[in-house]
Amino acid sequence: MTAELVRGQNHPVSRSRVEIRVSAGTAVLALASLADEQGRYSGPEALAHPGAPALPGVRSPEALAERHTYAVDLDAVPAGVHKVGVVLVLPPGGPVRFGAVPASYVALADPDGAEIAGYTLTGLDAETAVVAMELYRRQGAWKVRAVGQGYAEGLGALLADGGLPAPEAAALAAAALRTASPGGGSEAALATVPTLAGDLRAPRTPDEPPAAAPEPPDPIPLPAAPYTGTPGPAPGGDTAPPAAGGPSTLNYVHPRRRPTSTEPPEPAPRAAPPAQPGRAPVPVAGDAAGWSMEERLYNQVWGMFEDLARAVAAYRSAVEFADARMDRELDEVLSDPRHRLGGSGNAARDTARARRDELVARARAVLDRDLVQLAAEREVVEPALPAAYARWDNPVWHGHRIPEENPLALRLGDLHLPERPDLRIPMLVRVPLERGLWIDNGRTGSEAAMAMDTDRLRRAAMDMAVACAARLLAAHPGDRFSVHVIDAAGAGAAALAPLVRAGVLAGPPAAGAAAVTATLAALTRRVDLVQMALRAGAPEDLPPDVDTAEQLLIVHDFPHGFDDRAVTRLRYLADEGPAVGVHLLMVADRDEASAYGPLLDPLWRSLMRLSPVPDNHLADPWVHHAWTFEPDLPPPGSRVLDQALELIAEARRPGRP
Repeated sequence: MTAELVRGQNHPVSRSRVEIRVSAGTAVLALASLADEQGRYSGPEALAHPGAPALPGVRSPEALAERHTYAVDLDAVPAGVHKVGVVLVLPPGGPVRFGAVPASYVALADPDGAEIAGYTLTGLDAETAVVAMELYRRQGAWKVRAVGQGYAEGLGALLADGGLPAPEAAALAAAALRTASPGGGSEAALATVPTLAGDLRAPRTPDEPPAAAPEPPDPIPLPAAPYTGTPGPAPGGDTAPPAAGGPSTLNYVHPRRRPTSTEPPEPAPRAAPPAQPGRAPVPVAGDAAGWSMEERLYNQVWGMFEDLARAVAAYRSAVEFADARMDRELDEVLSDPRHRLGGSGNAARDTARARRDELVARARAVLDRDLVQLAAEREVVEPALPAAYARWDNPVWHGHRIPEENPLALRLGDLHLPERPDLRIPMLVRVPLERGLWIDNGRTGSEAAMAMDTDRLRRAAMDMAVACAARLLAAHPGDRFSVHVIDAAGAGAAALAPLVRAGVLAGPPAAGAAAVTATLAALTRRVDLVQMALRAGAPEDLPPDVDTAEQLLIVHDFPHGFDDRAVTRLRYLADEGPAVGVHLLMVADRDEASAYGPLLDPLWRSLMRLSPVPDNHLADPWVHHAWTFEPDLPPPGSRVLDQALELIAEARRPGRP
């Protein structure tokens, strides 16, 4: 079975001869790069391009195309090479950014054709060159990792980030791109020289650990230049983070964006009391840029998320530095015969371990300081969040009223790292949803899922879907969302009872093959009609029976009750629906749909995977940590969900003023 990777995830490679296959949404230039353990390129000979496609152990494609295949012999890769990168570049004269074309898919396969691992590059925006995937050595073995690191400045910036001098990087990029531009063109037009100010570093003493060479359990270096790509879990918009297990990723573009509202901004938040000398500033809720308090809180959550990611990355990097230095010193001790003949060897080993412990203790003290500050900020931010961002146990729900404007984002759960499990960052997704959601009710997703009874896990997944739907409805004006449910076997009736009882569904849950077909046909017709109206420039000229509200389709127990035509329609809704207001929320076990084979792979890759139990399948965009996601559910015995649904039903009653 193919391992579907999200950004930052890795998978072991057991074969020495493999193929890398690229399926892009447009014609791209496919290159290969060879780098050392630090991700640095040795020179022009480290890049394979159509003009020079062969490198030791790797042969890259030789033409501009939408589909490419690389041949790789890992046994022939030189010993000094630790990373083999797959680089995709938009050619001159083509699309100006990856965000304007369909997502590319990169797969590692054995020579017989069976895929080992795959990765969909979702969430890209302004990038024109991207490191899609890499094969790397780890403790003598090879692994494959989904990277998705993009550069808006182009191939020249990518090469400069790998350590080539700016003029050499620009010249090499121009030579590679010239093969895709037979008419030639100036080198300046083909490869923009990157700005290298961000690469400058203050000198370090030999004993000082790196400031931040953040690496997750299997290291993924943080780019020296500002990251311009997207990916993930994380509290940002939905398409990356983030990730994002199955195809669960989030749009990790940091939301420091220009205001989109034409209204004047709200007054700035009250300034925090001045910090006393030697103390951290007192945190204030809404202490971020934005036109409204909602947007400022949203951006503040993102800032907390990034701060926590980088603080933990710096700590982990310092620990690895200390461990590597201790190992080097111990090797020197063992290699010196003088230390083996007397007692000096034991003293030298004790000194090396003591130096390591001192460095780790210093790094931990810095991390603890940062964690205390972030925990204090979370304590003031969490109570100030609006209902759309707040946990179900937040008192804001007791005074909630159906809003008159759409929210900026919704909360799906919390994210945390093992260094401080109780410090949880809200996971927010932007609305309207740019990708559908898939709540995995299979037992192969995580250790927590494996430990649960199948029936309990399925009920937990459906309860999470109902809570997401209720929050979506409660956070929007009363007439802005219609919810449809497909429950072909009726197995989700108990979990769906609150929605049915409140009367907030567009119709009864569809049970049986005929009802499934009718529901999918109606939503497919809506997508077709709205698309035609938009293409004709007359979005208001829709038939009177077309519901113009946003639509949410909850599919439970897929693929039960689905024939081939229904599956095709579901894929169509997943691909085309979000752009015209039809969104998909699936509750399914991917293994149960394996009978359809690769037919459904594009469907799973287009959805953002979530788990009803704690699972660490989401990654951040900055340092690619594996974050543990936990869904936000109403507290046991609470009526907060029923009260929210009653408000929705009241807002929809005819004649309501």
